[in-house]
Amino acid sequence: MDEGGDRARAMEIFVAVIDKGSFSAAGRLLGLTPSAVSRTIDRIEARLGARLLLRSTRALAMTADGEAYYHAARRILADLAEVEQAIGEQAAPRGRLRVSTTLSYGRTRIVPLLGEFLDLYPGILVDISLTDTVIDLVEERADVAIRIGPLPDSPLIARRLGESDRVVIASPAYLARHGIPAEPEELLAHRCLGFNFRRRQPWWPFARAGQVFELPITPAVEANNGDTVVQLAIDGVGIARVGRFNVADALADGRLVELLADHNPGDIEPFHALFLGGSTLPARVRVFIDFLAERLGGRD
Repeated sequence: MDEGGDRARAMEIFVAVIDKGSFSAAGRLLGLTPSAVSRTIDRIEARLGARLLLRSTRALAMTADGEAYYHAARRILADLAEVEQAIGEQAAPRGRLRVSTTLSYGRTRIVPLLGEFLDLYPGILVDISLTDTVIDLVEERADVAIRIGPLPDSPLIARRLGESDRVVIASPAYLARHGIPAEPEELLAHRCLGFNFRRRQPWWPFARAGQVFELPITPAVEANNGDTVVQLAIDGVGIARVGRFNVADALADGRLVELLADHNPGDIEPFHALFLGGSTLPARVRVFIDFLAERLGGRD
């Protein structure tokens, strides 16, 4: 083994002695005898010309030099492990990939693709959370966050995955009981469903004669995710305005009916993958975003 390798191994042994509290415990962790561990510590001290440990029959204690060496060794070993992982991932991406996505988009678009992704990259463990709460990537230690709608200014990198328009929908059962609105203003006499997000808008946009206008809506029920609103609509509770991607199947099989299509203003919601940029972007993050962009690019 070269000198650099010897020194890295010596640091590993010294750190294990401190973390485990004894030569014998460090030896068991690293597969070494206590005497081999002791000789390594002796060689470090001889090379540095400084006492690192105060030894007694009962305990070990670090000197000031020993404490400085310990913290430096831990930092160097952590940096070495990170570099080795990053280089190794270039050939075969691996490790835990933490993904946060909205409930409806995650269920309908991301989750159905995970099997194919894992077939391509078996070394990656996908840790996915479905929530409509906007998270902080750094605070929540997420690698990728999928967001719907306009993006606020932020230092995050955004990769566009696609887009969807929005539709007004209701169930046949609801329409049979309450009638089919022919004009947007007739919605004011219907039971409408909405969202309780802070970014929600208290109105729905419509178009007439080429002009877009906003119709104020007071929902009878508000929910914090699109899946709940869609289920309420399917159950005949009321009329909702949601992303087409979230109701495509229900519209196709007749569980829901699109309303006021002639007055749809054509507003579009974009889908983005957000992630922390930089030259050391882990390969597991890069390949996942590339995979999503390839499979999801386009309009729902």
